[in-house]
Amino acid sequence: MIINFSIKNYKSIKDEITLSFEASKSEDMEKHYVIHSVKKMRLLKLGIIYGANASGKTTVLEALDFLKNIMINPFHKKTSKFDFEPFLFDDVNRDENTVFTLEFVSNRVKYLYNVQLNKKYIVRESLYYYAPNKALVFNRVTDPDKQLVDIEFGSKIDATSESRKALTGNTLPNNTVIGGFLKTNMALQELHDVASWFKSVLKPVITPETKLAVFLFKQFEEDRKKKENLLAILRKADFGISDIQYRKDQVDVSDKVIDAIGQTPLFPESEMERIKESGKLQIRSTMMQHTVNSENYLLPIESESAGTKRYYELGGILAAFLGEETVVLIDEFESSLHPDLVKHFLLTFLMNSTKSQLIVTTHMRELLMEKEILRNDVIWFTEKKEDDSTDLYNLTDFDSSVVRNTSSIFNAYKFGKLGAFPNLSDYYIGITNEK
Repeated sequence: MIINFSIKNYKSIKDEITLSFEASKSEDMEKHYVIHSVKKMRLLKLGIIYGANASGKTTVLEALDFLKNIMINPFHKKTSKFDFEPFLFDDVNRDENTVFTLEFVSNRVKYLYNVQLNKKYIVRESLYYYAPNKALVFNRVTDPDKQLVDIEFGSKIDATSESRKALTGNTLPNNTVIGGFLKTNMALQELHDVASWFKSVLKPVITPETKLAVFLFKQFEEDRKKKENLLAILRKADFGISDIQYRKDQVDVSDKVIDAIGQTPLFPESEMERIKESGKLQIRSTMMQHTVNSENYLLPIESESAGTKRYYELGGILAAFLGEETVVLIDEFESSLHPDLVKHFLLTFLMNSTKSQLIVTTHMRELLMEKEILRNDVIWFTEKKEDDSTDLYNLTDFDSSVVRNTSSIFNAYKFGKLGAFPNLSDYYIGITNEK
């Protein structure tokens, strides 16, 4: 689980901002919102980020996604460059390092990770763990001239001299140490737990354009329990879906079609070999069963409404990871969904998850009316500062003169008391028909 995540000099973010999941002193809805983690930490399950368009909401999620990617997908050539931009709207930051700091819990151990990088290489990084006191796992620096990596290990780290040399050799200047570890045959519990967290716990960002059909097919095709969880989620959301069928059909394809498929990155090499040997293409289809007047009717998922498909995908993510330790990131969470469905999904997550976190961005102000189901400390705002950089702050940052226990958060946000909304001008743009 994430404790705190800080970002500096990444895309629209110039000065350091921090997204925190440490619960406030409030015990409001403690049972459903707070997970009691290691060292009596109280960590929130949910984070909701509001803000105007282009204020940096998505950038916060993208930063986590970027960090995940550089941890588990290391480059194999030292000449490869990272695909990101620092803050570009001044002449200083474009030449400064980008910095990420993440406090998180993996395998019931608290870790603190920091990395500084530019587009060419990792400048420095460090990892600490608390067992129970703070201790160094590693400290890494890169020599920019020689393009060589030096890794210093903590005194409590149990790794052989040969393993340490192998890890250093496999950690290219543009690799994180965790990326180097994934290329090294060595056993080190701390690095294993951190790598597993980034690979399995932290999920990629889900946007309205994310295609989840193949992933969900694999999740529910043979796992009856997960499928029943998904059906329960859909039934309670009143979509009239009584069952889901996952089908695999074999279709004969010509050599010409096989050659055309081979020119695309759609299929892995092993799947292409199977297609060439069998001359058949496997077609996966998801069918929704609707029961009307005791008669069953099957519709392909493609024939369902945009809202049904969106809720099937989000409900599928929830059902797939229910009971597991997971961090799920959803951008434009309310896309294609009725406001009541958004509220229903959040409550379903809060009532049934036990060790997962959900981070979403949204423009749906109606949620702020739901004071009886939302804690103040889960609500965040992004706002553009005067220099066009992103600021991030929490609802609890406001004192009682702005937000009281009896205040309407919706009205405070709507009338600009909380910031994080577009500053719109009048409607007149002075168009004339004169030539």
